[in-house]
Amino acid sequence: MLEVKGLSVAYGQHRALENVSLKVGRGEIVVILGANGAGKSTLLKAVSGICEGKVAGTVTMQGADILGLAANRIVDEGIALVPEGRGVFGDLTVAENLRLGAHAMRAREDEAGNLDRLLRLFPKLHERRNQVVRTMSGGEQQMVAIGRAMMSSPALLMLDEPSLGLSPLLCKELFLALKNVRDMGIGILLVEQNARQSLAIADRGYLLENGHIIHEGRAQDLRNDPAVQAAYLGGGVAAATRKEEQLVATPVAVASPLQRTSEPTPDRIAAAALAAVQKQSQPSAIAPPPPKRASETTTTVPPPPPLAASRTPQPAPSPSPAMRGTADALLNGVSISDLVAEASRKSRAEHGHAVPTTPARVATYRTAPTPYTGGSPALDAGGASDDRLKAVLKEIEEAAAHARAWRSGANRN
Repeated sequence: MLEVKGLSVAYGQHRALENVSLKVGRGEIVVILGANGAGKSTLLKAVSGICEGKVAGTVTMQGADILGLAANRIVDEGIALVPEGRGVFGDLTVAENLRLGAHAMRAREDEAGNLDRLLRLFPKLHERRNQVVRTMSGGEQQMVAIGRAMMSSPALLMLDEPSLGLSPLLCKELFLALKNVRDMGIGILLVEQNARQSLAIADRGYLLENGHIIHEGRAQDLRNDPAVQAAYLGGGVAAATRKEEQLVATPVAVASPLQRTSEPTPDRIAAAALAAVQKQSQPSAIAPPPPKRASETTTTVPPPPPLAASRTPQPAPSPSPAMRGTADALLNGVSISDLVAEASRKSRAEHGHAVPTTPARVATYRTAPTPYTGGSPALDAGGASDDRLKAVLKEIEEAAAHARAWRSGANRN
C-alpha cells in the first residue's frame, strides 16, 4: 500500500533523513522507534506533504507517486495524519471537528457510514458531540483527533506520538482502539514513545537513528532483541540487586519528667507546691511560662537506696536554696513548711483532733494579699482567693502526707 524508497530530507545544511525506506501494508500496524531528534516526525510530515524541508526520494501510495503533491491531494489519496499535539480545533464542538474531517473528496459520499463506524469505535464521542473540544480531557481530545482523521475515509492512518501526555489507563484504551482500527482494514504507521505497548500491538517495526533506518523486523523479534531492549525497553541495563532492609528499632533517649516513686523527697514536695500555686494563680489567657532549662527537664531524681542496703537512717534532703527562694517569693514570704503546717492543722481540725496555733504569717497571707510581680493577676482576699488557697493547701496536704510517710519509714530503719 505505502512504499517509501530512498527518502531524504534536509533543513538547510542539516540532513534530518538519509535514504530511508519502509513499507506499510493494508490492515498492518508498523511502528517506528527512535530517540528524540532521530527524524521520526520529519518522516511522517514528508509522507503527508507538510514537510518544510527539501525532500527527495520516492513515496508511492497504492501505486501512485504522491511525493510533491499538496497535502489535501495526499489526503484524497487515502493518507491521514494525526500530528503530535493532536491539532484539534479547540473552539469548535466535537461534531464540528468530525465534519471538518469529512471534507475530503473521497469521504463525502460515505460520510454517514464513516461516522457510524467511528462512533462504534469511540462511543464517548457521541455522548460529547455538542461539547467544545478545549473543555475536554487530553484522552478525549485524542479521540477527537483520531476520529477527525478517520472521517476522511483513509486507507492509511499515521499517528505521531498519540499517547503523549495520557495516563496509563488511557494509553491502554488508545492502543486497544488502534487494534480495532487495524481490524477495520486500515493500515497504521505509528511513531510512539511507548515502545513496549506499541510493539505489543504492532506487526512490524523499524529502528530510526540519526536519520537512518538501522534495523527492521517483526515486532515480536524486536521485543526479544537485546539491543532493542537496551535502547527502548529498559532491559539492557543490569538492575542492581535490591536487598530488603529490615528496620531495627533502636532505643531512643527521651528526656522524661521526674519519675514517680512511693517515697517523694522534700525537694519534690516544694516543686509540687510551687507548680500548684502557679496553676491556680494564672488564668488560661496568660501566656505560658518560659521553657525550663535543660538541666531541669532532663534530670531524674533517683529513688532512695533499698532498705536492706543500710540500717543507718538517712537524713531527709531539704529543698534547694534556689527552689526555696522562688517559693518564698511566690507566696509572699510564707515558707513551704508553714503551708505544710497549716495544711496539717486543717486536716486535724476536720477530723476532730487538737489544733495548734496557726502561724501568724499564714494568717497574714490569707488576709492581706500582695500582687504577684511575675505577671499574673493579684491573689485577692476572700472569695476566689480563698478558693484558690484551699485548692493549693489540698495539694500541699497530700504532698505532706507522702513526706510524713517517707520520714517515718526512714526513721524506722
